[in-house]
Order: sequence, then C-alpha cells, then structure tokens
Amino acid sequence: MQYFAALTQGKKRVEAARVYLNDIPEAGGRAMPALALKPASKDNVWTPVGTEMLYAFVDESSGFVLTDKSGHILAIVDNDGLSKTVIQGVTPPQKEALIKSFQADNIPEYKGMVTLPV
Repeated sequence: MQYFAALTQGKKRVEAARVYLNDIPEAGGRAMPALALKPASKDNVWTPVGTEMLYAFVDESSGFVLTDKSGHILAIVDNDGLSKTVIQGVTPPQKEALIKSFQADNIPEYKGMVTLPV
C-alpha cells in the first residue's frame, strides 16, 4: 500500500479508537492519538494499524521507564500491540473502573509487548 493511503486509513482507525476511549466516563476525555502505521517492510510497503480493539495497561514492570509517576498508561492496541490511542496517569481506581467498562464492551486485554509512540 502507498504511504499516504496507509496513513489515511490508519488515522481513521486511530480516531475511532480515540473516540471510543473518550466515550468511557472513567477515561475523562484524555485519550490522545498514537500510532497510525505499522513499521514499513524492507521493500517499503506501508500498512495501517489493525482494526482490532484490545486494551493494555503499561507500567514500569512492562519494561518502560515512566517519567509520570501518577499511574499507568492505558493503550488501545491492535493484534500486534501497536497503540492507537493512549491515556497517561491512570490511577489504580480508574484502572479497575476502565477494566469493567472494557469487559462490558467485550474488549479483550492484550497481554503482549505494547508499542508506544516515542
């Protein structure tokens, strides 16, 4: 796929994930856009992030060094762990409430390595 076509499609998927997350009251409307494209292949083929919606909470036990000590990072990711939207500073009570919302919406948890925007 050409770069701009993949980017356009990826941006739509990122926006859909961000809107979904911002509609959850516990998210507080703080969802930020993240990654719209998968890493390019060796032959420069571009692919948008996937359509899948999974959630993942990231903390320092995940191998990341978080400069914000106010809580976890929540990411909505695709099947490859590419984050489409993120919220920083999720507190433990917010995390529990968000998990209940995801379960009610049948959004599965992603348990692999999450790719966050730099």
